[in-house]
Amino acid sequence: MKYLHTMIRVSDPGATIAFFELLGLREVRRIENEKGRFTLIFLAADEDMAGLGERARAEVELTHNWDPEEYAGGRNFGHLAYRVEDIYATCQRLADAGHIIHRPPRDGHMAFVKTPDGISIELLQDGVLEPAEPWASMPNTGTW
Repeated sequence: MKYLHTMIRVSDPGATIAFFELLGLREVRRIENEKGRFTLIFLAADEDMAGLGERARAEVELTHNWDPEEYAGGRNFGHLAYRVEDIYATCQRLADAGHIIHRPPRDGHMAFVKTPDGISIELLQDGVLEPAEPWASMPNTGTW
C-alpha cells in the first residue's frame, strides 16, 4: 500500500493555493472536469515532488466544486501536518499575510493555523528551537 494524497474541499482555489504556497507547497498538476463541474488541484512540497505534471510522493488535493456549496467543520476532518525548518519564520510569514496563528509555537515545536476554508494545519518544528518571543507568551486564538 502507498499513501497518495489528502483531499480537502475549497471554496476559493486561488486563496487556498496562496496559503499553501506560504507553507512551501506548489501546484503539481490540475484536472478540470467540465461534465462533473469540478477542478482538482494537486499540491506538494519540493521534497515530495517527482516532476511537474507527475504524481508526487505525498499530495494535498484541493477539490473545487464549481457550484457554490457551504462546507461546515471540514466534514469532521482533523488536520494536515507539516514539518518545517523554522517554525517561527513560517508562522511570521503566515501572520504577515493576514492569517491567524490559532495555536502559536510557544514551545518552539508546534503551531496551528487554518486555511481560508477553515482546515487546520499543524506545523511541527524539525529539530529543537528554544521558546522565543513574541510567540512564547502569545495566547491561543479561536479553535484549531
